[in-house]
Amino acid sequence: MSEEPRPKNGDYFTIGELAREFGITTRTIRFYEDQGLLAPLREGRKRLFRRRDRARLKLILRGKRLAFTLDEIKETFDLYDDSTRGEEAQLRYYLGVLAEKRNKLLSQRQDIDETLAELERSERQCLEILEQERRQKRTA
Repeated sequence: MSEEPRPKNGDYFTIGELAREFGITTRTIRFYEDQGLLAPLREGRKRLFRRRDRARLKLILRGKRLAFTLDEIKETFDLYDDSTRGEEAQLRYYLGVLAEKRNKLLSQRQDIDETLAELERSERQCLEILEQERRQKRTA
């Protein structure tokens, strides 16, 4: 790998700067690097992250919030990096992943709604029992 000349201030980010900006640990960033999702330059032991790495980190964290696996995130990056497949392939892949995630979330929402309804029924029953006991104690 040819070493790039170090640009002016603001063109590189340290691992600590990125960790603070995104509210994550440096260990998390190193993990993403180990997984091949980030590729910082090295200056000795110091990692120098480019704007591209920062953008990728932002996308990784967004993908994780949307329940994407690291493999799905990596596949999306690989499609983007593979200019022979072009943007259309990346977008079609991404649309498929989004549809799958949406369906999963809708199913989870239904499960959550049903669970909340059951909890509300149980709560009402408990409150009714407590109210009956309170009335019985007042009349006794």
